[in-house]
Amino acid sequence: MTLYSRRAFGRAGAATLALATTAGATRPADRGRAPTFVLVHGAFGRAAHMADLANGLAVRGHRALAVELPGHERGRVPYSSAFQAPQDLEAWATVPSPLAGIELRHYVEHTVNAVRQVAAYGPVVLVGASAGGLVISLVANTVPQLVSHLVYDDAYCCVALPSVAAYSRTPEAAGAHTEFLGRVVVGDPTKLGVLRVNWRSADPEYLAGARLAFMTEDAPDTELFELLNNLHPDDPLSVNEADARVEGRTWGRVPRTFIRHTRDGLVPLALQDRMIREADELTPSNRFAVHSVATGHAPGVDRAGEIVDIVAGVA
Repeated sequence: MTLYSRRAFGRAGAATLALATTAGATRPADRGRAPTFVLVHGAFGRAAHMADLANGLAVRGHRALAVELPGHERGRVPYSSAFQAPQDLEAWATVPSPLAGIELRHYVEHTVNAVRQVAAYGPVVLVGASAGGLVISLVANTVPQLVSHLVYDDAYCCVALPSVAAYSRTPEAAGAHTEFLGRVVVGDPTKLGVLRVNWRSADPEYLAGARLAFMTEDAPDTELFELLNNLHPDDPLSVNEADARVEGRTWGRVPRTFIRHTRDGLVPLALQDRMIREADELTPSNRFAVHSVATGHAPGVDRAGEIVDIVAGVA
Protein backbone atom coordinates (compact mmCIF):
# COMPACT_ATOMS: atom_id res chain seq x y z
CA MET A 1 0.00 0.00 0.00
CA THR A 2 0.97 3.58 -0.40
CA LEU A 3 -0.16 6.54 -0.21
CA TYR A 4 0.30 10.25 -0.18
CA SER A 5 -2.31 12.55 1.30
CA ARG A 6 -4.05 14.57 -1.39
CA ARG A 7 -2.83 17.78 0.26
CA ALA A 8 0.54 16.52 1.41
CA PHE A 9 2.64 18.41 -1.10
CA GLY A 10 0.64 21.62 -1.39
CA ARG A 11 -2.11 22.87 -3.64
CA ALA A 12 -0.22 23.65 -6.81
CA GLY A 13 -3.00 22.22 -9.00
CA ALA A 14 -4.09 18.83 -10.27
CA ALA A 15 -1.89 18.54 -13.35
CA THR A 16 0.62 15.68 -13.28
CA LEU A 17 2.63 16.79 -16.29
CA ALA A 18 4.63 19.99 -16.02
CA LEU A 19 7.48 21.63 -17.91
CA ALA A 20 10.92 21.26 -16.39
CA THR A 21 13.60 23.88 -16.22
CA THR A 22 16.37 21.96 -14.51
CA ALA A 23 18.81 19.64 -16.23
CA GLY A 24 20.28 16.35 -15.10
CA ALA A 25 21.22 12.92 -16.39
CA THR A 26 23.27 9.91 -15.50
CA ARG A 27 23.83 8.63 -19.04
CA PRO A 28 26.27 10.42 -21.40
CA ALA A 29 23.67 10.57 -24.18
CA ASP A 30 21.32 12.43 -21.85
CA ARG A 31 23.80 14.92 -20.43
CA GLY A 32 22.24 18.37 -20.36
CA ARG A 33 18.73 17.13 -21.04
CA ALA A 34 15.92 17.68 -18.55
CA PRO A 35 14.64 14.57 -16.73
CA THR A 36 11.09 13.30 -16.50
CA PHE A 37 9.96 11.77 -13.21
CA VAL A 38 7.59 8.85 -13.79
CA LEU A 39 5.62 8.13 -10.59
CA VAL A 40 4.03 4.76 -9.79
CA HIS A 41 1.52 4.38 -6.96
CA GLY A 42 1.09 1.38 -4.70
CA ALA A 43 -1.71 -0.97 -3.71
CA PHE A 44 -5.23 0.51 -3.53
CA GLY A 45 -3.84 3.61 -5.20
CA ARG A 46 -4.50 5.76 -8.23
CA ALA A 47 -2.46 8.25 -10.23
CA ALA A 48 -4.27 11.01 -8.36
CA HIS A 49 -2.48 9.96 -5.19
CA MET A 50 0.84 10.88 -6.81
CA ALA A 51 -0.41 14.21 -8.16
CA ASP A 52 0.81 16.19 -5.19
CA LEU A 53 4.29 14.70 -5.47
CA ALA A 54 4.22 15.62 -9.16
CA ASN A 55 3.13 19.13 -8.21
CA GLY A 56 5.94 19.40 -5.67
CA LEU A 57 8.42 18.43 -8.37
CA ALA A 58 6.83 20.82 -10.86
CA VAL A 59 7.20 23.85 -8.61
CA ARG A 60 10.88 22.92 -8.29
CA GLY A 61 11.14 23.09 -12.07
CA HIS A 62 10.78 19.43 -13.03
CA ARG A 63 8.61 17.50 -15.46
CA ALA A 64 6.59 14.67 -13.91
CA LEU A 65 4.05 12.06 -14.99
CA ALA A 66 1.89 10.04 -12.59
CA VAL A 67 1.05 6.68 -14.17
CA GLU A 68 -2.55 5.45 -14.05
CA LEU A 69 -2.19 1.69 -13.79
CA PRO A 70 -4.59 -0.63 -15.69
CA GLY A 71 -7.97 -1.00 -14.01
CA HIS A 72 -7.49 2.13 -11.92
CA GLU A 73 -8.60 4.60 -14.57
CA ARG A 74 -11.02 7.34 -13.67
CA GLY A 75 -14.62 6.20 -14.01
CA ARG A 76 -13.77 2.53 -13.40
CA VAL A 77 -13.85 2.52 -9.61
CA PRO A 78 -16.54 -0.02 -8.55
CA TYR A 79 -18.73 2.42 -6.67
CA SER A 80 -22.51 2.11 -6.60
CA SER A 81 -25.39 3.44 -4.50
CA ALA A 82 -24.69 0.50 -2.15
CA PHE A 83 -21.36 2.09 -1.29
CA GLN A 84 -23.01 5.36 -0.25
CA ALA A 85 -24.58 6.08 3.15
CA PRO A 86 -26.35 4.15 4.48
CA GLN A 87 -24.22 1.40 2.99
CA ASP A 88 -25.56 -1.90 1.66
CA LEU A 89 -22.38 -3.97 1.84
CA GLU A 90 -24.16 -7.15 0.78
CA ALA A 91 -25.18 -5.49 -2.48
CA TRP A 92 -21.80 -3.82 -2.97
CA ALA A 93 -20.11 -7.20 -2.59
CA THR A 94 -21.59 -8.27 -5.95
CA VAL A 95 -20.49 -5.25 -8.02
CA PRO A 96 -17.95 -6.45 -10.64
CA SER A 97 -14.41 -5.17 -10.27
CA PRO A 98 -12.44 -3.50 -13.08
CA LEU A 99 -9.33 -5.04 -11.55
CA ALA A 100 -10.47 -8.66 -11.85
CA GLY A 101 -7.91 -10.48 -13.98
CA ILE A 102 -5.30 -7.71 -13.72
CA GLU A 103 -1.81 -9.01 -12.90
CA LEU A 104 1.50 -7.40 -12.05
CA ARG A 105 2.72 -7.99 -15.60
CA HIS A 106 -0.05 -5.72 -16.90
CA TYR A 107 1.15 -2.94 -14.60
CA VAL A 108 4.70 -3.45 -15.83
CA GLU A 109 3.80 -3.48 -19.52
CA HIS A 110 1.78 -0.29 -19.09
CA THR A 111 4.59 1.48 -17.25
CA VAL A 112 7.22 0.34 -19.77
CA ASN A 113 5.10 1.96 -22.49
CA ALA A 114 4.94 5.20 -20.49
CA VAL A 115 8.71 5.15 -19.97
CA ARG A 116 9.31 4.57 -23.68
CA GLN A 117 7.19 7.60 -24.53
CA VAL A 118 8.80 10.06 -22.15
CA ALA A 119 12.35 8.75 -22.74
CA ALA A 120 12.22 10.47 -26.12
CA TYR A 121 12.53 13.80 -24.29
CA GLY A 122 15.39 13.00 -21.92
CA PRO A 123 16.41 10.82 -18.97
CA VAL A 124 13.73 9.05 -16.93
CA VAL A 125 13.70 8.93 -13.14
CA LEU A 126 11.34 6.13 -12.10
CA VAL A 127 9.75 6.54 -8.65
CA GLY A 128 7.75 3.82 -6.90
CA ALA A 129 5.86 4.13 -3.62
CA SER A 130 5.12 1.05 -1.50
CA ALA A 131 3.96 -1.74 -3.84
CA GLY A 132 4.87 0.55 -6.73
CA GLY A 133 8.39 -0.70 -6.05
CA LEU A 134 7.42 -4.02 -7.61
CA VAL A 135 6.53 -2.25 -10.84
CA ILE A 136 9.64 -0.09 -11.11
CA SER A 137 11.86 -3.09 -10.35
CA LEU A 138 10.43 -5.10 -13.22
CA VAL A 139 10.48 -2.11 -15.55
CA ALA A 140 14.20 -1.71 -14.83
CA ASN A 141 14.67 -5.45 -15.45
CA THR A 142 13.04 -4.95 -18.85
CA VAL A 143 14.34 -1.61 -20.16
CA PRO A 144 17.31 -0.59 -17.96
CA GLN A 145 18.72 1.48 -20.82
CA LEU A 146 15.72 3.82 -20.57
CA VAL A 147 15.91 4.42 -16.82
CA SER A 148 18.45 6.88 -15.46
CA HIS A 149 17.58 6.50 -11.77
CA LEU A 150 15.27 4.44 -9.55
CA VAL A 151 13.71 5.88 -6.40
CA TYR A 152 12.08 3.53 -3.89
CA ASP A 153 9.96 5.68 -1.60
CA ASP A 154 9.42 3.26 1.28
CA ALA A 155 8.79 0.74 -1.49
CA TYR A 156 9.19 -2.99 -1.94
CA CYS A 157 12.38 -4.15 -3.61
CA CYS A 158 12.32 -7.94 -3.95
CA VAL A 159 15.80 -9.44 -4.08
CA ALA A 160 16.37 -12.66 -2.13
CA LEU A 161 12.64 -13.40 -1.88
CA PRO A 162 10.19 -13.24 -4.78
CA SER A 163 7.19 -11.31 -3.52
CA VAL A 164 5.48 -9.06 -1.02
CA ALA A 165 3.80 -12.14 0.43
CA ALA A 166 7.16 -13.82 0.99
CA TYR A 167 8.67 -10.77 2.69
CA SER A 168 5.58 -10.43 4.89
CA ARG A 169 6.46 -13.78 6.46
CA THR A 170 9.98 -12.76 7.48
CA PRO A 171 11.03 -11.85 11.04
CA GLU A 172 11.67 -8.29 9.86
CA ALA A 173 7.98 -7.92 9.00
CA ALA A 174 6.87 -8.81 12.51
CA GLY A 175 4.78 -6.06 14.04
CA ALA A 176 3.35 -4.80 10.77
CA HIS A 177 -0.19 -3.53 11.36
CA THR A 178 -2.32 -5.38 8.82
CA GLU A 179 -4.90 -6.99 11.11
CA PHE A 180 -7.32 -4.09 10.67
CA LEU A 181 -8.07 -5.12 7.08
CA GLY A 182 -9.94 -8.22 8.19
CA ARG A 183 -12.63 -6.03 9.75
CA VAL A 184 -13.47 -4.22 6.53
CA VAL A 185 -13.08 -6.77 3.72
CA VAL A 186 -16.26 -6.92 1.65
CA GLY A 187 -17.44 -9.93 -0.34
CA ASP A 188 -15.61 -13.10 -1.31
CA PRO A 189 -12.22 -12.25 -2.82
CA THR A 190 -12.13 -15.51 -4.76
CA LYS A 191 -15.42 -14.63 -6.48
CA LEU A 192 -14.64 -10.95 -7.03
CA GLY A 193 -11.07 -11.64 -8.15
CA VAL A 194 -9.87 -8.80 -5.92
CA LEU A 195 -9.55 -7.80 -2.30
CA ARG A 196 -12.37 -5.29 -1.71
CA VAL A 197 -12.05 -3.00 1.31
CA ASN A 198 -14.64 -0.67 2.79
CA TRP A 199 -12.31 2.21 3.61
CA ARG A 200 -15.33 4.31 4.64
CA SER A 201 -16.14 2.16 7.66
CA ALA A 202 -16.52 3.98 10.97
CA ASP A 203 -15.59 0.90 13.02
CA PRO A 204 -13.35 2.37 15.77
CA GLU A 205 -11.07 -0.69 15.92
CA TYR A 206 -10.54 -0.53 12.15
CA LEU A 207 -9.76 3.19 12.33
CA ALA A 208 -7.30 2.68 15.16
CA GLY A 209 -5.53 -0.04 13.19
CA ALA A 210 -5.49 2.00 10.01
CA ARG A 211 -3.90 4.91 11.88
CA LEU A 212 -1.08 2.66 13.14
CA ALA A 213 -0.55 1.19 9.67
CA PHE A 214 -0.68 4.27 7.46
CA MET A 215 0.02 7.23 9.70
CA THR A 216 1.64 7.85 13.08
CA GLU A 217 0.07 7.93 16.53
CA ASP A 218 0.13 11.72 16.59
CA ALA A 219 -1.23 12.25 13.06
CA PRO A 220 -4.34 14.47 12.93
CA ASP A 221 -7.67 12.74 12.28
CA THR A 222 -8.13 14.94 9.24
CA GLU A 223 -5.08 13.43 7.54
CA LEU A 224 -6.19 9.88 8.30
CA PHE A 225 -9.73 10.42 6.95
CA GLU A 226 -8.43 12.25 3.90
CA LEU A 227 -6.20 9.29 3.06
CA LEU A 228 -8.87 6.64 3.64
CA ASN A 229 -11.51 8.49 1.62
CA ASN A 230 -9.24 8.56 -1.43
CA LEU A 231 -8.09 4.94 -1.53
CA HIS A 232 -9.29 2.67 -4.35
CA PRO A 233 -11.54 0.00 -2.80
CA ASP A 234 -10.18 -2.92 -4.87
CA ASP A 235 -6.75 -4.45 -5.36
CA PRO A 236 -5.82 -7.50 -7.49
CA LEU A 237 -5.34 -10.70 -5.55
CA SER A 238 -2.31 -11.87 -7.50
CA VAL A 239 0.00 -8.86 -7.18
CA ASN A 240 1.27 -9.62 -3.67
CA GLU A 241 2.13 -13.18 -4.73
CA ALA A 242 3.76 -12.26 -8.05
CA ASP A 243 7.48 -12.77 -8.58
CA ALA A 244 9.06 -9.30 -8.68
CA ARG A 245 12.72 -10.16 -8.10
CA VAL A 246 15.31 -7.77 -9.47
CA GLU A 247 18.07 -8.89 -11.82
CA GLY A 248 21.64 -7.83 -11.22
CA ARG A 249 22.62 -7.60 -14.91
CA THR A 250 19.77 -5.25 -15.84
CA TRP A 251 18.11 -3.57 -12.85
CA GLY A 252 21.42 -3.75 -11.02
CA ARG A 253 23.17 -1.32 -13.32
CA VAL A 254 20.69 1.53 -12.76
CA PRO A 255 21.58 4.07 -10.01
CA ARG A 256 19.08 3.90 -7.17
CA THR A 257 17.84 5.68 -4.06
CA PHE A 258 15.80 4.40 -1.11
CA ILE A 259 13.78 6.71 1.13
CA ARG A 260 13.25 5.07 4.52
CA HIS A 261 10.09 6.02 6.42
CA THR A 262 11.33 5.51 9.96
CA ARG A 263 7.88 5.53 11.62
CA ASP A 264 6.17 3.18 9.18
CA GLY A 265 3.70 0.77 10.77
CA LEU A 266 2.92 -1.13 7.57
CA VAL A 267 6.39 -1.83 6.14
CA PRO A 268 8.52 -1.94 9.31
CA LEU A 269 11.88 -0.21 9.23
CA ALA A 270 13.66 -3.53 9.75
CA LEU A 271 12.05 -4.85 6.57
CA GLN A 272 13.01 -1.73 4.63
CA ASP A 273 16.60 -2.17 5.81
CA ARG A 274 16.60 -5.85 4.85
CA MET A 275 15.63 -5.05 1.28
CA ILE A 276 18.28 -2.33 1.07
CA ARG A 277 20.92 -4.73 2.41
CA GLU A 278 19.98 -7.52 0.02
CA ALA A 279 20.07 -5.19 -2.96
CA ASP A 280 23.49 -3.85 -2.01
CA GLU A 281 24.80 -7.39 -1.61
CA LEU A 282 23.53 -8.25 -5.09
CA THR A 283 25.29 -5.27 -6.70
CA PRO A 284 28.02 -4.08 -4.29
CA SER A 285 29.46 -1.72 -6.90
CA ASN A 286 26.06 0.01 -7.29
CA ARG A 287 24.56 0.52 -3.87
CA PHE A 288 21.45 2.37 -2.72
CA ALA A 289 21.79 6.02 -1.76
CA VAL A 290 19.76 5.95 1.45
CA HIS A 291 17.75 8.78 3.02
CA SER A 292 15.50 8.73 6.07
CA VAL A 293 12.34 10.69 6.84
CA ALA A 294 10.60 10.49 10.23
CA THR A 295 7.12 9.77 8.92
CA GLY A 296 4.60 6.96 8.56
CA HIS A 297 3.79 4.88 5.50
CA ALA A 298 1.75 7.74 4.07
CA PRO A 299 3.89 10.86 4.47
CA GLY A 300 2.49 13.37 6.92
CA VAL A 301 1.89 16.92 5.77
CA ASP A 302 4.74 18.10 7.99
CA ARG A 303 7.27 15.77 6.33
CA ALA A 304 6.12 15.59 2.73
CA GLY A 305 8.35 18.41 1.52
CA GLU A 306 11.40 16.46 2.66
CA ILE A 307 10.46 13.62 0.33
CA VAL A 308 9.97 15.97 -2.61
CA ASP A 309 13.42 17.44 -1.97
CA ILE A 310 15.03 13.99 -1.89
CA VAL A 311 13.30 12.86 -5.08
CA ALA A 312 14.13 16.12 -6.86
CA GLY A 313 17.73 15.82 -5.74
CA VAL A 314 18.45 12.73 -7.83
CA ALA A 315 17.97 14.64 -11.11
